Amino acid sequence: MHNEILIRFLLAALWGGIVGLEREYRSKSAGFRTMIMISTGACFFTIMSNLIGGSANADRIASNIVTGIGFLGAGVIFRGGENRVSGITTAATIWTVAAVGMGIGAGYYFAAASASLLVIFVLAILPYVEAKIDVISQTKTYSIQRTYAAGIAVFYEDMMRHHHLKFKRTGQVKQRDILTLTWEVRGSAKNHNGFTDALSKDEDVQRFEF
Repeated sequence: MHNEILIRFLLAALWGGIVGLEREYRSKSAGFRTMIMISTGACFFTIMSNLIGGSANADRIASNIVTGIGFLGAGVIFRGGENRVSGITTAATIWTVAAVGMGIGAGYYFAAASASLLVIFVLAILPYVEAKIDVISQTKTYSIQRTYAAGIAVFYEDMMRHHHLKFKRTGQVKQRDILTLTWEVRGSAKNHNGFTDALSKDEDVQRFEF
């Protein structure tokens, strides 16, 4: 029994550490040591749940791991500029690594190993697929500031259409003779670059951000 518990702890540390190495390589907030602790902790709680609860109530402690790990995952999610939310992938990884630890603690080694390999594949390989998709279609928020003129918003929207971009106007603020326009724009990287090049050559534009 003691050897079995030791094996479970070592496997939890191994698979948590492998996932953590990928997060550490990408300089994420939850890295190598954190993932080992999460996996090993979930494994330990599951083992203790089985020992304390017995066969009739084996999920007595383990059922609370999912709730507890949610608070830890929430700690790595934050809102950045332009209303962008960061850390969701790391939070999901924490949640999944905890599940891997629970699987090992319950003795389901093959399921835990399969889940770990799938997590590593998603984290290490799929970003390249995302990058390819991003070249084809990406969404950016454009903010253009310039001297007010009648119909100027339509002028820039026609320019977006010319560069085959889809858009949605999200803001329009006029302060004295200065007009600030904001759009959410979607299209390929090539079309975005064409549009920003055209904006940079527009002498009436005082400032633009994207």
